[in-house]
Amino acid sequence: MTDMTSMPNSTTVLIVGAGPSGLVTALSLLHHGFKHFVVVDAVEQGENTSRALVVHAATLEALDTIDCGEEIVAKGTKARSLNIGNRSSKLVSTDLSSLDKYTRHPYALIIPQNLTEYILGEKLKSHGVTVHRPCKVTSLKMNENDDDLTDVVFEDGKTITAKYVIGADGARSVVRQMAGISFTDPKTGEKGDRITNLAQMVLADIVYEGGDNNDFGFSATMSPESFFLSMPLPSSFNDFLAENGKEATGQIYRIGAGVPLVDGEIPHSPSKEYLQNLVDRFGPTVLSSDASVNPSSTPVRIKEIIWATRFRTHSAIAEKAFTRLGGDELQGATVAADDSTTKHGGIILLIGDAAHIHSPAGGQGMNLGIRDAVFLGDALMKHINASTSQPSSIDADYILREFAEERHKRALEVIAFTKNLLSLWGAQDKKISWLFPISAATVRDWVMWLGGKLSFMQARMAWAMSGLGRR
Repeated sequence: MTDMTSMPNSTTVLIVGAGPSGLVTALSLLHHGFKHFVVVDAVEQGENTSRALVVHAATLEALDTIDCGEEIVAKGTKARSLNIGNRSSKLVSTDLSSLDKYTRHPYALIIPQNLTEYILGEKLKSHGVTVHRPCKVTSLKMNENDDDLTDVVFEDGKTITAKYVIGADGARSVVRQMAGISFTDPKTGEKGDRITNLAQMVLADIVYEGGDNNDFGFSATMSPESFFLSMPLPSSFNDFLAENGKEATGQIYRIGAGVPLVDGEIPHSPSKEYLQNLVDRFGPTVLSSDASVNPSSTPVRIKEIIWATRFRTHSAIAEKAFTRLGGDELQGATVAADDSTTKHGGIILLIGDAAHIHSPAGGQGMNLGIRDAVFLGDALMKHINASTSQPSSIDADYILREFAEERHKRALEVIAFTKNLLSLWGAQDKKISWLFPISAATVRDWVMWLGGKLSFMQARMAWAMSGLGRR
């Protein structure tokens, strides 16, 4: 536990949250030669259970600009294709080699989020920066002596004063809530969308036994009731677990599956039997534990669960990612003033899950947050430099407003993309109409099979997944 008293009473930039977005914001500032910041996180090291898995080309290029990509690439596995099929056969293989002419990273990098965080945290530590933990923010208020500063109050009563407060504290962001910024689904206006048969999902890191469990590859399986994903994790993850006292022997796989609502709520801690049932029902037959179903006639079973979680798929976006804090109180939260008209107030910025969330389809969430952070470092430096050269920092706010508007636009694009993927993967086994008595799932399979035969469709799929068109 970090001693709270070691934190300064004031700083220029306070970064709330030490997930990938918060860590990369700090590293981006360091890259620009700026060190007057403090990073805090509400949980102890290693207690973050968020588990993104894929780093795409656009994100690796962004990390390269602040000299942070190389270490992550070295620890990950480069996936150059993804096989998508139904339970018994492959429908399409997405070949990422078409990205060669656009990027030096023509692949999807497979690396668990906790390993990514560890690498980023070690790099930050090498610069002499400490992440203060556990430091839970409880409120924000305008500083009594300077309206352009924010007093950030922690659970133990400690206060730190900052000119810029960066909310990188996740989907339940205290910074966002205290600033009075709404967080709703951009299409429905609701706080969560419930669509298709992938409304609830389970993720787990497991070890198989039986068959050639080192060669099951990277595959996605669509069935009339669900979507199933299985991919091998890099051996560096085994090393990381061993270093943290959680040794696992054998190839570790990440699996994910939609659980039909008719099955009821997913258990809080899914058991081996529960997960095995999902593999047998929705996974490819080569992973079946039933020898009569498995084409190799050899049953494959889950030997060990390393970690498992459940979640509901939904989307939401912050009304704005930049504001200045007003002084009025409303329902216990300090109200954020309209940043286009206010002349005072500490600066509040939101990035990562604090600014936008969506389904895990396509592995876009952590990627978008990391790119937010890389570009925020540049925008902050421009604003800080402009503020020192202009009589009123409000004159420079267009820099942060443009940054926030651009990231908001990118988030809307990603949310639309993931919703479309979710609709495709979660197509239900219902007849389209009495005039066309074929299920939507069957039509989807036909279209994907045909698309997989066309090189330009392969290239379009690879481009969409890479994020290169919406950095």
